[in-house]
Amino acid sequence: MPEEFLQEPRIAYFSMEIALRSEIPTYAGGLGVLAGDTLRTAADLSLPLVGVTLLSRAGYFRQQIDSAGRQLELPASWEPSRWARPLDAKVAVRIEGRPAWVRAWLYVIESHLGGRAPVILLDTDLPENAPADRDITHYLYGGDDEYRLKQEMILGMGGVRVLHALGFEVSAYHMNEGHSALLGVELLRRFTYPESELRAGESPYDVPRVRALCRFTTHTPVEAGHDRFSYELVARLFGDSNSNSVGSPIELAELRHLAGAECLNMTQLALSLSDFVNGVAKRHAEVSARMHPGYRVRAITNGVHPYTWTAPSLRALYDRYVPGWCHEPELLGRADSIPAAALLDAHRQAKQALIERVRELAASHRGL
Repeated sequence: MPEEFLQEPRIAYFSMEIALRSEIPTYAGGLGVLAGDTLRTAADLSLPLVGVTLLSRAGYFRQQIDSAGRQLELPASWEPSRWARPLDAKVAVRIEGRPAWVRAWLYVIESHLGGRAPVILLDTDLPENAPADRDITHYLYGGDDEYRLKQEMILGMGGVRVLHALGFEVSAYHMNEGHSALLGVELLRRFTYPESELRAGESPYDVPRVRALCRFTTHTPVEAGHDRFSYELVARLFGDSNSNSVGSPIELAELRHLAGAECLNMTQLALSLSDFVNGVAKRHAEVSARMHPGYRVRAITNGVHPYTWTAPSLRALYDRYVPGWCHEPELLGRADSIPAAALLDAHRQAKQALIERVRELAASHRGL
């Protein structure tokens, strides 16, 4: 691991998907785009963040429309070695009593301002793994509940273990949606009270300490959008394939207390183990607070990384007339001072670049 990323404590930003670049299909939509823009902003500002996500070798899917207008879903595979480099550390997460080994890859986001932000990509496609475990990190949002829970075990539990194995000192853990909530379970496993300090019936887990370390951003204002898993499935995957009980990493009774009595609700688990919770807009925070009474849900409106989403011709124009706009987009309120002719010329350049890109893609499509 490059020493530059280990010199100070970092906030670990966990997300099932992160949009690193268009050639790397480790994202499906807005959640991933927001995560990528958050990390790009961290690089701009030289903030001490480290991203953690799954490698998603097969991506989400590539859409193609056939001659009858039907959507075809094609593989969106990518070659990790082209963009990232493997790291030496490996950790194991026990699934059904067997070790599922996790390797880390490093991708570095580089800001045009000189800052750098590391992103750790988790990969289980290793020869030492059972065939059923090698593809856990292949498909973004693929498979059934069992596949999804395995992915979330690798992301949350495996992600925490990989960060420690690489030598990161983590000052806080940020869960971008509930997919990574099992990182809280991993922290509970690490932070327990000595048996000598416990009274009969007391929980051994230091929940206040874990809550002090965790932050949670919820994105989904509808019940159907929150991951839920039966405790029968949880018991099987967390424990031993020949047992119906949860051994390591947490006692089932404690998990039910934190994540819901009827099923493992990942959003409920994240809420229970975070001391700061936010929605992604004012109205969304209000809806989320009604959905989850008893928790304070703050509002932090989604934003974008201005430099990434601005055409090169307009970047140059803003740099000339509105210096500092990348860090303070509010400064674009002064854009009315830009000469109309210069603005129109930049717009035409951006439009021409778009037309050329469409022609290029159309020609490529015809060549398939």
